[in-house]
Amino acid sequence: MAGFRPPRLTTFQIIITLFAAVILGGSLLLMLPFSSQSGTVTPFNQALFTATSAVCVTGLVVQDTATHWSWFGQAVILSLIQIGGMGVITVAAFFSLLSGRKISLMQRGTMQEAIAAPKVGGIVRLTGFIIKASLCIEALGAACMMPVFCRDYGLRGIWMAVFHSVSAFCNAGFDLLGTPEAKYASLTSYRAEPIINLTIMALIVVGGIGFLTWDDIRTNKLRFHRYRMQSKVILTTTALLIVLPAVWFYFGEFSGLPTGERLLASLFQSVTPRTAGFNTADLTKLSGVGQGLTILLMLVGGSPGSTAGGMKTTTLAVLVANALAVFRREDEPHFFGRRIHSKAVSSASTIGMLYGTLFLAGGFVISAVEKLPLSECLFETASAVGTVGLSLGLTPTLGLVSQGILIALMFIGRVGGLTLIYAALSGFSKAGSHFPQERITVG
Repeated sequence: MAGFRPPRLTTFQIIITLFAAVILGGSLLLMLPFSSQSGTVTPFNQALFTATSAVCVTGLVVQDTATHWSWFGQAVILSLIQIGGMGVITVAAFFSLLSGRKISLMQRGTMQEAIAAPKVGGIVRLTGFIIKASLCIEALGAACMMPVFCRDYGLRGIWMAVFHSVSAFCNAGFDLLGTPEAKYASLTSYRAEPIINLTIMALIVVGGIGFLTWDDIRTNKLRFHRYRMQSKVILTTTALLIVLPAVWFYFGEFSGLPTGERLLASLFQSVTPRTAGFNTADLTKLSGVGQGLTILLMLVGGSPGSTAGGMKTTTLAVLVANALAVFRREDEPHFFGRRIHSKAVSSASTIGMLYGTLFLAGGFVISAVEKLPLSECLFETASAVGTVGLSLGLTPTLGLVSQGILIALMFIGRVGGLTLIYAALSGFSKAGSHFPQERITVG
């Protein structure tokens, strides 16, 4: 039709569309016969679940990665993890830069939203830094783990080291350690191996603190007082969310292990729910409190603009700061001598409610459909919406409806609940209009 113009997509719609396109493309590749070790076509629902889990850097699987997928299939999964971890927009922008193309103002705005940068200025430089730093960190992680994996698997250990380094840095949780006799083993066989434990934990933390925090550390080195308020909040909250749960796991869950192994297991179990998805302990043997604490850590997740998903550390910090301000009868919450804008408090409250609703609703529906205990289903939905990948072993046994719910939760958890809502409701804004105000009593 003459004069017809396709509707212009908003920044949020572009992000969601590209994520969905990469997932669909990955699903089609994983369905190919040579993507599986058996040489047969993998059903679409299983390929879609795996591709969604990889792009959304979750780690929940319906087929064991090591025993079901061929080298090609594993390479596809690793590529999807890398794209999902760095961000579809970031990777696309990097290839545009390599080709010599100029980045338009709209593209810069999309890049800003994708990595949660505070301003458009310097976004191209920051994107280049993100890509280069990510590849260097992943190479360093692979080099650290390679001697151990080559000792145990020969030359295949090189691929093992690279795969697990990328998976850990991108907070994905996919592993290649399953066997036909012991599928979905994760890192349980390396619970007492310090090199693997410490390297994986370091990669998870570095990937989960966010690209802007790296930039702050690179610029200001160890001069903490010069960091942005956000970087200070992220680093402080991350440290507390590692140390405090580790103390509980050390004294409450792993008291039967030797001291060194007990310390490694406690730290690992504290770090990995921050959307990484690896495990060195049998999660089904954790106490109810241990599993509940793990659920809370999974829902919080990593930090804004990172490879991690979840509600985000800053969301939790803002909610806590706002509660403390209310307790003290202060007008505004604050961090490190800086007050928090009311819009940040509103966004944090909305995100907290959204994630809580998705987590509970998904668990209730799966429990009702599958006739399974609610607590176990809530563990799986927290893992999905937090893009973690830890599981009590239910995911491979779930039916199509339940798998569809987990796919939706993983997608929402990765692109962000607010991003999805903004994309869906674009064009419905009534900015500038106000209803009459009236007081309401709460609490």
